[in-house]
Amino acid sequence: MKKWKIYRLTVTSSEAGLRLDRYLAGAVDGLSRVQAKKIIDIGGVHLQGRRVRSCSRAVDGGEQVEVYLDHLPLEPFRFTPDDLVYQDKYLIVLNKPAGIDTQPTHARYKGTVYEALQVLLQDRFNPQRKHELGMVQRLDRGTTGLMTFSTHPQSHKGLSKLFMDHQVEKRYLALVGGVPQPEQGEIRSLLARTRKENKVVSVQHGGKEAVTRYRVIETFGCATLVELELLTGRSHQIRAHMAELGCPLLGDLRYGGPAELNHTVFDRPLLHSARLAFLHPVTSEPLEFETKLPLDMANMCRQLGGE
Repeated sequence: MKKWKIYRLTVTSSEAGLRLDRYLAGAVDGLSRVQAKKIIDIGGVHLQGRRVRSCSRAVDGGEQVEVYLDHLPLEPFRFTPDDLVYQDKYLIVLNKPAGIDTQPTHARYKGTVYEALQVLLQDRFNPQRKHELGMVQRLDRGTTGLMTFSTHPQSHKGLSKLFMDHQVEKRYLALVGGVPQPEQGEIRSLLARTRKENKVVSVQHGGKEAVTRYRVIETFGCATLVELELLTGRSHQIRAHMAELGCPLLGDLRYGGPAELNHTVFDRPLLHSARLAFLHPVTSEPLEFETKLPLDMANMCRQLGGE
């Protein structure tokens, strides 16, 4: 499935003057006015290339309208305080669920990790005040686990530098098809994105250096639980490296992983950000954070016969 579906429309002269929500309900097959309102509210509608979030805005004849649908729930995702693993004046570490985009996309502003964290931190006495969230790390929509944000200008530069200089220990857990051979090792290659397939692959020249260390935690015959340490932080690095090792992630259809196993259908690549460790960018205090496997991965391990 593609990341989103796009409708590209042109307002006719007879439609000019309609409210945006009413126009969309009439122009997009199967879209109700209630659904149109929700899509506008989360930020999935663009007029003349600019996001519009006002349902009452009147459309003009000849205007170009784009509607982005991302196959996620129209109700925006919200964090609870229990999702925060650590918080101080300078930074936050949170536990990201699957199915949430890290940052705003064409399809939505509301309900991304960034926006949901802003809402969680909102001052109820001053709701218009926005926290100075700095994004220093990204996880794919389907990846769960630990993520870090800076929350103060004094910490943002230092935290960003820690990630850029590879001074952050990042360990992931993944369920992959087959058994990696050898059972532990280091994968080092140059990664580049292919436009046609929209994925990254190892190349001889022109890519960015990517280094992944891995070790087998537990084998189940047809699948394996693997711990991976990222020495670099390239997009799709783990997914590409494990696929090239002949052991793509379960559920990672883009990189050749199986869509189901033991009658369980996967709705995401089974990858979890399990551990982060770094020096606090302001106080230099050593910080270490770990999270357990999410429910879908833990259940699959049990189903396959793990402890």
